[in-house]
Amino acid sequence: SVIVSFFCYSTMGFKLCPSHCLCYELSDLVDCKSRGLTIVPPGIPHGTWLLDLSGNKMTQVRNRSFRGLWSLKILLISNNSIHSLQPQSLSSLEFLERLDLSYNRLKRLPPDFSHKLLSLKELRLDHNFLRLLDPTSLQDLENLRKLDLSYNQIISLDVQLFHSLSHLNYLSLEGNKLNTLIDDLLSRQQNLQILHLGHNNITVIENQAFTPLRSLTLLSLHGNQLVHIRFKTFLELQTTNTHLQLASNPWTCDCELQRVFGKIQHVKHLHVVDYKDIICRAPPQLAGSLLASMDSQLCMAETVSVLVITITVLLAVIGALVKAERNQKNKQRNEICLTQCLLYGMSG
Repeated sequence: SVIVSFFCYSTMGFKLCPSHCLCYELSDLVDCKSRGLTIVPPGIPHGTWLLDLSGNKMTQVRNRSFRGLWSLKILLISNNSIHSLQPQSLSSLEFLERLDLSYNRLKRLPPDFSHKLLSLKELRLDHNFLRLLDPTSLQDLENLRKLDLSYNQIISLDVQLFHSLSHLNYLSLEGNKLNTLIDDLLSRQQNLQILHLGHNNITVIENQAFTPLRSLTLLSLHGNQLVHIRFKTFLELQTTNTHLQLASNPWTCDCELQRVFGKIQHVKHLHVVDYKDIICRAPPQLAGSLLASMDSQLCMAETVSVLVITITVLLAVIGALVKAERNQKNKQRNEICLTQCLLYGMSG
């Protein structure tokens, strides 16, 4: 009875299995989902291909927790309360291809987080409390294709953070607290196809921030704090076909903004898919108005204002010239009269 309480038989054989888990021998799957576990259970079969530990009560991943699991390809540890990854806690998983650590309480990654994870292709770290990422924490993920860092508390990113991720094709940084996109942050991401940057606090995008992204098909910037954008920033996107999401920003609608969007939409490979949803925040008289509904009115209004000012200035100049000429004629007339009077007095 002691043996039965500690181990359970697999559904298709007699291989030992951790207590409270289900082991499927034919497919090498171990299901420990939502079992109230506080640690990685011992006794996981060495041939396990997929291990599901999601929905438990683990608070940390200890050193060498996965020792001997050479065949593990998929590790799911989401929806726990993990706040700490001990050094080298994952380093034995050299053939791991997918790692899900989403919906935990991680505030940081250890510098050696990616050590020996050379086969990893997909990494989910979304919905944690990550704030600052060590620039070396991702350096061994040379084969990573998909990285999800969404809905953390990331304020800024070191320019070296993604330097090793040259095969990345999906990156989500949505729902963080980024305020500036700097040049060279994505300098090695020529294969990146999807970039989610929505719902941050981005106010500044440096001119060359998107230049390396030759394969980009979707760039999401909705829900940030953009007031204006530069046409040159998006013109640097030398791609085949890129869809842009730019709605839900506090746009200041003026002639310059309308011109920028007009130019972007005339670039064959760029498509602002939510242009009809772009709403003005300023100036106050245009707050709540759709930019698309104004057509070229903003530039026309600006042109009229400039024209009125120009005409006013021109009239003022003409008035001043006329007055000056009149004064000159009066002066000449007075001089003639004075001369005549003097001559008349002398003759008398």
